[in-house]
Amino acid sequence: MKDKKKLRLLKAALLLITIACLLPVGQSCCLSIQHEKQQREFRNMKRRSTAETAKEEEFAVEEGMEAAKTDGAVMLPALAELYARNNDLVGWLTVEGTKIDYPVMQCDDDEYYLYHNFDKEKDKYGCLYVKSIADIHTPGTNAVIYGHHMKDDSMFGDLDRYESEKFYKQHGKIFFDTLYETRTYEVMAVFSTQVSAEEDDSEFQYYTFYQADTEEEFQYFYENVKKISAYDTGLTAEFGDTFLTLSTCSGVTENGRFVVVAKRVK
Repeated sequence: MKDKKKLRLLKAALLLITIACLLPVGQSCCLSIQHEKQQREFRNMKRRSTAETAKEEEFAVEEGMEAAKTDGAVMLPALAELYARNNDLVGWLTVEGTKIDYPVMQCDDDEYYLYHNFDKEKDKYGCLYVKSIADIHTPGTNAVIYGHHMKDDSMFGDLDRYESEKFYKQHGKIFFDTLYETRTYEVMAVFSTQVSAEEDDSEFQYYTFYQADTEEEFQYFYENVKKISAYDTGLTAEFGDTFLTLSTCSGVTENGRFVVVAKRVK
């Protein structure tokens, strides 16, 4: 009788342990589904706005109407609805062959969108974002887009597919639309590196480079990213070119980062 009671207690304990182990997994799956649902909503909003604008333009052509002209910048219709929902929006990033198809945010607090979603709710997925120093619209010489390396491959979770030269050759272009124009970039360098906890001027700090006022400053960034690239893309750059840098965490080393640098196609 005592043995049966012990067995029941053991089974109950094992059941509780199993539930305790599976609960975080279940919560993680729910968060992943919720996140993907939200991102799908944003992508649908973007596509819907694009389709509606195309219809309006087609109607205008058929009716012989001239498009309205203005000296000021006109926001891309595809992003107007999203911008109205959150005016921290500065663009949209798409990398074919990956899950990367997301809005990009910017605000005064450089860490805000590490922990908040598009609707400013606390969220471990955060958003893709640029720091306040980044000049997106002019643009500056370089802008660094940050994103979490999520286990379900969302955000920048599968950016490291560029570790494969074969993948790069099939997906060499990156598309970044600002609020006012569409832009295309070509991948120039791909590398893994480490961020030091202490500032060290002797180390190459890709994440501090935003503006090259001289050719010497430009060459310092360009030559370093080419030197540490995992493979030679064959793409070159010269003073006056502008870059887009995608950065995410890497578990290969402590404080590791995986980085893709792309040059804008003129």
